[in-house]
Amino acid sequence: MLSIRSSVDSSRRLCNGVARRDFLSIGTLGLAGLALPDLLRADEANGGARRHKSVIMVYLCGGPPHQDMYDLKVDAPAEIRGPFQPINTSVPGIQICEHLPRLARQAEKLVFLRSLVGARDAHYSYQCMTGHHDVNPPAGGWPSIGCVSSFFQGPVAPGVPPFVSLCYTTQHRPYNEPGPGFLGLGHDSFRPTGPGRDDLVLQGITPERLGDRRALLSSFDRLRRETDASGRMSGMDVFADRAMGILTSSGLYEALDLSRESEALRERYGHGDPDRPKGDGAPRVPQNLLAARRLVEAGARVVTVNYSFWDWHSNNFSAAQEELPVFDQGVSALVEDLENRGLLDDVLVIAWGEFGRTPKINANAGRDHWPGVTCALMAGGGLKTGQAIGTTDRLGGEADDRPVTFPEVFATLYRHLGVDLKSQRLFDFRGRPQYVVDPDVKPLRELI
Repeated sequence: MLSIRSSVDSSRRLCNGVARRDFLSIGTLGLAGLALPDLLRADEANGGARRHKSVIMVYLCGGPPHQDMYDLKVDAPAEIRGPFQPINTSVPGIQICEHLPRLARQAEKLVFLRSLVGARDAHYSYQCMTGHHDVNPPAGGWPSIGCVSSFFQGPVAPGVPPFVSLCYTTQHRPYNEPGPGFLGLGHDSFRPTGPGRDDLVLQGITPERLGDRRALLSSFDRLRRETDASGRMSGMDVFADRAMGILTSSGLYEALDLSRESEALRERYGHGDPDRPKGDGAPRVPQNLLAARRLVEAGARVVTVNYSFWDWHSNNFSAAQEELPVFDQGVSALVEDLENRGLLDDVLVIAWGEFGRTPKINANAGRDHWPGVTCALMAGGGLKTGQAIGTTDRLGGEADDRPVTFPEVFATLYRHLGVDLKSQRLFDFRGRPQYVVDPDVKPLRELI
């Protein structure tokens, strides 16, 4: 049986108590065993690849130290400021950490959010992926951004899902993506990470043999349509065909084949070991940023990447000296690559974690959790880049000017994607109306 495996936790259960499958099976296509046709159903009218807007979201598991990256406090006492020095960027008046020299040279293409507020002291990806906390969520939970795009917009290209996750399953479970929430599993991410990528090709199954399975499926579908008085089953063959197209076409597999890029470009991004998680977070794999670029170019609307481990309660500065240069190389390569390929205005990149770090350095030379204020890095998307938004107080502990909220960021992301959140009403599993972003929240005025 041909399957597509992912690293999603198979212990998660659906609302009917059935264990969630983390494989898509040709043998059960159309027989309630395949969610991929549901994924494709969202945009029946789309008829092929076209120019589109995309988001690449890089989630930094654990919470990066804002005051050691984009908001250094050189005038603060020694127990606050740390040993790193600021350097000038390509934008006059903006300085960032000395260990981010490549990003400093690209600052005119970047936005540094220095006053992001509204986090909570919780190690989870939920807020970064959905824009909400998981406290008293609606029935079914809030959907992540890629699921929302899938629901409202559907696929761009027939062979590429609208939402592709390159996130690894982490030991600390809340770091993992929250999923589609009340939008339903048909809009969950497609996860080709790890060894499951090998199952994207037809290993040992000829097109003729697959055609026989399709003929068998057609006979089942005819029987089901005859028993469906409403005629709703009549469209299922369309989505089954599209699902079959993903499984049998080479587009998605080729997008994930980094060997198609030059060795020089792959070296520009840097390398990591996907089999070596950092702490209880994700592996440090900058090559996934290159894969993300290839995926959005192939037609994905949203690609998520979880990247390394940033929870440095001890040895904060030695960890940063190891981590920041690799991050600097990978993200700057992504921005440069997008620009060189004429994609920078179409692709919005955001890199952030769940909260910031304490202003005061602890006894173990680390920084602890600090939900009071955090930071984010944005690039591209046709935004008004080359600026730093917001300031923090002298110690880097509170937003001093222009606090930015997570919902404002999400309103900006959805605006870029072209998602019209008002085009249809959303209801949770209890039938209660919900807003993915509060209608009163506007995109960041400084960026549009």
